[in-house]
Amino acid sequence: MKISRIAQVGAVAAVAALALAGCASNEGTPGGTDETTAPSNLSGEISGGGASSQEVAVQAWTAGFQTANPDVTINYDPSGSGAGRESFQAGAFPFAGSDRAFKVEEIEAGPFDACVDGSGIIELPTYISPIAIIFNVEGVDSLNLDAATAAGLFAGTITNWNDPAIAALNPDATLPDLAVTPVHRADDSGTTENFTDYLFQAAGDVWSYEPDGVWPSTPVAGEAAQGTSGVVSAVAGGNGTIGYADASRAAEEGLSTAAIQVGDEFVEYSPEAAAAIVDESPFEEGRGEGDLAIELHRTSDAAGVYPIVLVSYMIACQEYADAAVAPIVKGYLEYVASAEGQDAAAAAAGNAPISDTLREQVNAAIDLIVVE
Repeated sequence: MKISRIAQVGAVAAVAALALAGCASNEGTPGGTDETTAPSNLSGEISGGGASSQEVAVQAWTAGFQTANPDVTINYDPSGSGAGRESFQAGAFPFAGSDRAFKVEEIEAGPFDACVDGSGIIELPTYISPIAIIFNVEGVDSLNLDAATAAGLFAGTITNWNDPAIAALNPDATLPDLAVTPVHRADDSGTTENFTDYLFQAAGDVWSYEPDGVWPSTPVAGEAAQGTSGVVSAVAGGNGTIGYADASRAAEEGLSTAAIQVGDEFVEYSPEAAAAIVDESPFEEGRGEGDLAIELHRTSDAAGVYPIVLVSYMIACQEYADAAVAPIVKGYLEYVASAEGQDAAAAAAGNAPISDTLREQVNAAIDLIVVE
C-alpha cells in the first residue's frame, strides 16, 4: 500500500528534490538557514476560510508566518468546511481549509474561479487530529472498545453499560447496571463525518449508515449537542454518557477516553498513533498531480496506529488568475507544512504533526504553484 502511494507522487517528489538542491546553494550559515526565518520581500493581504477544526492551528501558523513576513496579512474565516470549499470555488478565497478533500466529480464539474482556466488544484493534508471516544461512567476510569462494540453504543443496539459485549473487552472493570446515553453532534461536522467513516469501515455490519457530516436520523437513542463544546459538556455533565470529540478537548477537560482495538492490541490515542494511520493509508486514485487526498485505512491492523482521526486539508490553485497572490499563498503553505509550523500548531491545538515522509510529498505539491 505504501509502495503505490510513493509511486503516485514520484514525479512530484522529483521536482521537490530539484528545488531542495537549489535551496542548498543559498545556505549562508553553517548548518543552513530555515527559509521561514530568512528576510522576506513578500507583502500584501490574502483571505481564506473553511474548517473550524483548524482554527487554532491556523492562528498559530498565521502568527509564525506574519512574524517572519511582517508586510503580509493572512485572514481566515472559520465558517466551516463546506462554506470554505464553496468560497474557494467562487474565487472569493485563494485558499481554503476543509475537513475533506474535494470529490473527483466536484473537481471535474468545477469551476474554480481563483485559478487559471485548466489549472489543477492542490490539496494538502496538513492537519491531523485524533478523535477520542469520551465517556463518563461513575466508577469506570478506563475502557477498551472494539469497532463493533463502539458502533453498537452509538447505534443504540447496546443500551446498558453492563452489556456482555463491553464486559468481555473489560474483564477487570466493574460495569454498572446503567443506561448508555450516546451524545452526537447536532451540527454538520467534519468530526462526525470522520467518526462515522470509522464506524462504517470498521463495523459496517453494525453501523450501516454511510459516512456523513450530519448524524443519521435513524438512531433514536441519546442526545444531540451543538459543536465540540456541546458534546464535551454533555458527556462531562452526565453519568452513563459517551461521545466523540477532538482529542485535545478531551484532554483539556480531563475526560476518560477509550482505547480502540487494532489487531490484537488496544491503542490509546496519541499524536504519533494518529500520524501513523495516515502514513499507513494510500492516496486516493484518480487524482491530479499535487492532489494528496488520503483514503484513510481505518481497518489497519498495523502496530501502534490509531484509526479514528480527522485529516483536514489546505486547498489552493496550481496557477492563479491573480498572479500577485501566488507567492503569498505558496510561502504561507510552505510555513504550514514546515517542521516549525507543524510544531507551532501542535503546541497550540494539540494536533499531530505530519510525518517527514508526508512533509516531503506536501512540499512537492506546493512547489507546483506557479510564481512569476
